[in-house]
Amino acid sequence: MDAQGYVQSHNGHGITTIEFFHPKSNSLPGSLLNLLAQEIHYAGLHDSKVIILKSAGQGAFCAGASFDELLAIQTEKQGHDFFMGFANVINAMRKCNQLIIGRVQGKCVGGGVGLVAACDYAIALNSAEVRLSELSIGIGPFVVGPVLEKRMGISAFSHLAIDAAMWRSADWAKRKGLFSEIHETLQNLDESVYRLASALARSNPEAMKEMKKIFWQGTDHWDALLAQRASLSGKLVLSEFTRNAIAAFRKKD
Repeated sequence: MDAQGYVQSHNGHGITTIEFFHPKSNSLPGSLLNLLAQEIHYAGLHDSKVIILKSAGQGAFCAGASFDELLAIQTEKQGHDFFMGFANVINAMRKCNQLIIGRVQGKCVGGGVGLVAACDYAIALNSAEVRLSELSIGIGPFVVGPVLEKRMGISAFSHLAIDAAMWRSADWAKRKGLFSEIHETLQNLDESVYRLASALARSNPEAMKEMKKIFWQGTDHWDALLAQRASLSGKLVLSEFTRNAIAAFRKKD
């Protein structure tokens, strides 16, 4: 558990629920990213039949990278290591044998949009807007790019990446394939999440494992690709432009 946040798992009836929390709109510092990757990897190796990924509270699902940690980066290696946190989570999600249901109760920014895209099935509240803000702080959605392109297509991904200041609605995200379902109330959201999780927990695990292999075909090179993207982001985050942009963004936060 991080001093200012946590990642915790609960297993029951074949369903593993992995929940993360950070007081700053469920943003993800490196420590929580590492814990999240570990919990997903662990769940993938054990008796779970399906995984639910969720964040705590009724606010933002995930505000993406921690601005405090971005500003603290002093070397390219530190930058690479930080962005590898997101790469490791995405790779853990695509490699685990279980299908992952994302429960998205609020807004998603940057790396948070990448986490949703890495879920096999995402169920969201109708107020769960999405935005890729990376370009507005001097970097780009490089690490999350491959999973967003795979989930939504290059056109929708480029729209999000280029207009970095614009929020896109949950309905837009559903039409582009990021969300599988959207619901009007938290109660309906949770009922749908647990209905599907319970159905999958009763399904043939070998069949679901083979389905997941098909869904993620063509991504075997992502270990190397996402590491390259992490290095690119790690270099850009050290530029004067980016540091000034992050500092200005942080003041608004």
